[in-house]
Amino acid sequence: MGLDNLEHELLEAICSTCNLQDVDIASIQADAPLIGPDSALGIDSLDALEIVVMVQKEYGVRIESENSSRIVLETVATLAAHIRTHSPQLTPQ
Repeated sequence: MGLDNLEHELLEAICSTCNLQDVDIASIQADAPLIGPDSALGIDSLDALEIVVMVQKEYGVRIESENSSRIVLETVATLAAHIRTHSPQLTPQ
């Protein structure tokens, strides 16, 4: 499953926010785990917190609870879907 524009943009922002070096974004699948032992990015819980803050700043979208953040941050596809649903900038008028 390839990346759409928002997913690609999010991966670039995640790599920048978490200071991830030498990540080949083109090799990351939209449905690959973002966090945990199977993550291609090696993101930990502190990185996840930084991602939540970045999403709020850049997209105006809050990720409320720890339980919902686990679901939203499961993959880049789930994160992009959450942003599309809740972002004032991306919501169709």
